[in-house]
Amino acid sequence: MTAEARGTVVVNNPSGLHARPANELARVAKSLSSSSRLAIGDREVNAASVLAIMTLGVTPGTAVDVICEGDMAEEDLDTLLAAIRGGLGEPNVPNGVNS
Repeated sequence: MTAEARGTVVVNNPSGLHARPANELARVAKSLSSSSRLAIGDREVNAASVLAIMTLGVTPGTAVDVICEGDMAEEDLDTLLAAIRGGLGEPNVPNGVNS
């Protein structure tokens, strides 16, 4: 049976998940052994696809569910959550509020 791990993170990038941070997130997701997805409500996309990530229209302050499936699901989930919390190469805005 394949393990599944889920977590939720608030995106605090000043412009949400536009092209640059989406590219970094997809790069991280591709480096993991688990398959990973992002979800907002009932919309779920492949976390390894820049275009798929961008279709979610993630803006600052948006809560995103992260789902990993595989033998290293927990560890890979932690890696993705840390990357998003870390800003994906961009500065974070406290509490997701763009000032």
